[in-house]
Amino acid sequence: MMQIREERSGDVVAIERLTIAAFRDAPHTDHTEQFIVRELRRSCALAISLVAESEGEVIGHVALSPVSIADGAKDWYGLGPISVLPSRQRTGVGSQLMQHALAQLEHLGAAGCVVLGDPGFHGRFGFIAQPSLVLPGVPVEYFQAVRFRHPLPSGVVTYHPAFGSKA
Repeated sequence: MMQIREERSGDVVAIERLTIAAFRDAPHTDHTEQFIVRELRRSCALAISLVAESEGEVIGHVALSPVSIADGAKDWYGLGPISVLPSRQRTGVGSQLMQHALAQLEHLGAAGCVVLGDPGFHGRFGFIAQPSLVLPGVPVEYFQAVRFRHPLPSGVVTYHPAFGSKA
């Protein structure tokens, strides 16, 4: 049995280990995801932090934090990182984390969410490339959004400074 729940203070070390393991062999990463999560938490910028737990072990984690959009749009969030233990990847853990995270965002009254990543995976949850939303230096097809309310904003998207963390 797996359950999705909110992060607790006792999960911090397990989340860091999980995040390191999840991205160890991943392409297109600078292996700073664990630092990003740590700094988001330290800065009180984790709007949502969910873990997947099975038999007392944290096997997955997803973080969401507010983003800024150049046109001043409010209530937009960035999803990521999302991490699943390598031995549990491709078993539905990440999909369940995504579904729960997006449902919580909608419940909070979010206008929408952006994500940088694989269009094949994120597209299954309603994310699509929106040329009006720009993450500098990223090909448009890899920066996607899902909106819960209209209208769709436009402009450069800026993540929390934690996304520049290197240690």
